[in-house]
Amino acid sequence: MSLLTGTYECKVDAKGRLMMPAAIKKQLASVLQDGFVLRRSVFQKCLELYPMNEWQMLMQKMNKLNKFNKKNNDFIRRFNAGAKMIEVDVNGRLLVPKDLTVFANISKNIVVASAINIIEIWDKDLYEQAIDDASLDFADLAEEVMGQDDDDYGIS
Repeated sequence: MSLLTGTYECKVDAKGRLMMPAAIKKQLASVLQDGFVLRRSVFQKCLELYPMNEWQMLMQKMNKLNKFNKKNNDFIRRFNAGAKMIEVDVNGRLLVPKDLTVFANISKNIVVASAINIIEIWDKDLYEQAIDDASLDFADLAEEVMGQDDDDYGIS
């Protein structure tokens, strides 16, 4: 799968369905039929949409954790809490389950944003707030994360 690009404003209908933006559908065309996993984000009040192949790669990594270690077991349980397998219907819509809608405070207006190999689904107001909050120290963050000189961490 290729890396995803774009941020799009959308609406959720009364039944909790969102129409996938055409540009995102086009980028996901090769994996649409495989389905997705929708889950709570670890760090934000948003949802993460994983193409099935990305989810399976992540689960293979997590499967290597020693499940007899309590921290690992707790992490696996919490990471998977609320995760749901979902499909895009024939009209190009995703049904966002009610419990995930509540978690992310999703109302009518949402933002669908690429996050490299997954899609984030945000309530529009929360997305704007997160971007505004992050803009205060984004230059420092960018320098810290991307400004390394060595090959392992920097971009040249």
